[in-house]
Amino acid sequence: MKKLVFILITVFTITQSVNAQNNAKVYYVKLVEGEIIKPNPIEEIVGESTKSGISVRIYPDIAFQTIEGIGGAFNEIGGEALMSLSEEQQNDIMKNLFDKNVSNFSVCRTAIGASDFGIDAYSYSEVPNDYKMKKFSIEREKTSVIPYIQMAYKYNPDMELFASPWSPPGWMKESGLMDRGIEFPAKNVLKDDPKIYKAYALYFSKYVAAYAKEGIKVDKIVIQNEQDINTKYPSCNMPPKQMGEFVIDYLRPQFKKDNTPAEIWAGTFRTAKNLDGLEYVANISWRDAVDGIGIQYISSMQIENMRAVYPEINFLHTEGNCHGGQNSIGQAFSRFNEVASYINHGVSNFCYWNMILNETSSSGWDWKQNSLIKIDRTNKTVTYNPDYAVMALFGQFMRPGMKRVASASWYGDTITLADDKNVYLFIKNDSDKPKTFDIWLKDDQAKVVDIPAQTISVVEVNYN
Repeated sequence: MKKLVFILITVFTITQSVNAQNNAKVYYVKLVEGEIIKPNPIEEIVGESTKSGISVRIYPDIAFQTIEGIGGAFNEIGGEALMSLSEEQQNDIMKNLFDKNVSNFSVCRTAIGASDFGIDAYSYSEVPNDYKMKKFSIEREKTSVIPYIQMAYKYNPDMELFASPWSPPGWMKESGLMDRGIEFPAKNVLKDDPKIYKAYALYFSKYVAAYAKEGIKVDKIVIQNEQDINTKYPSCNMPPKQMGEFVIDYLRPQFKKDNTPAEIWAGTFRTAKNLDGLEYVANISWRDAVDGIGIQYISSMQIENMRAVYPEINFLHTEGNCHGGQNSIGQAFSRFNEVASYINHGVSNFCYWNMILNETSSSGWDWKQNSLIKIDRTNKTVTYNPDYAVMALFGQFMRPGMKRVASASWYGDTITLADDKNVYLFIKNDSDKPKTFDIWLKDDQAKVVDIPAQTISVVEVNYN
């Protein structure tokens, strides 16, 4: 009997460390308690460290989703505050948010009618039983929301806009009210009536057309904001099954009839109370009737679960954590982890919530939230909050068309992107000491850099 002899040959590949890349750059925003955030918060350091660093390996040839961009939400309260300023102040703010050389916001949101940060509850159809939408009007928004959005196009004409209602017009609901769902939860629903469904589909179509006449292109409609809640501010409980029937039987046919160019997206779903988003993905009967799914306040595990059920699904991030109006440094640092949780799990964008609020930071229903910018309408002063610095950095360096690429490190959350020439490593250092990072492109040492203390940074390394 012959014996089989196995010979194990071990091959050692010796890779010489290459430190020839001298054009790596570090850009950062510094977040220190008590320091004023500047409208141009991004600073640059150039130079190579002489220390050994925390190893991060980046693989530009292993690419994932294409980035669509960073943005925030337009709302009535923010628009009203912006209009209280001089024209020069307005332009300064909008340039700092939308100019491609500053924050470069490129995927933004607005509300269809009143959101919780409308001044009060309103819709575009205030006359009960106006099934043909003869009294449909966006006139109210021509003094605040519409000029707010129009100014954004001045600095970024390529901005994409998506829109969602917080509630249908009150007369379309069982409660007869847009808000006060917390008092009447059982009636905080769209009436189950074909006439109502037809009228509501027409409402969406007329909204897209009316905004187009104002020079505003609504690229995407997301059917219902947080469709699982009953709140004191405008809301509507719309289960996935009803949402699907509305899309298939009413909204999609209306858009086809009117040649409405906007895409139709399911959501917005979250996982605070239930798994409606996962239920939607698993519901084979109508997921192909929409262009994707809007998500907010959702765990990365559920994003993975939804992708496992339906790998080709398109995700749209629709709202960042609104916090409670503290606008703290700690919350700004946590924004990094929030953005990473979506981008690193395959989402192509991140949308902050209130870009601008007034001096109260309060909604029309008297609750406070964070914002990028605060405007004091009486004193005509403008304050840039810590979140602005973080979002400005992301907006400048997480640009449409980039690819997320693979990386490996033990250093917690990082984000790695690439364009045709450079890789970009996003790092958070919220400690009180600088940290050194040893950046490798595959097996070649590209750069050793120092990341300043109390910063969120981007390391740009050329790889061509």
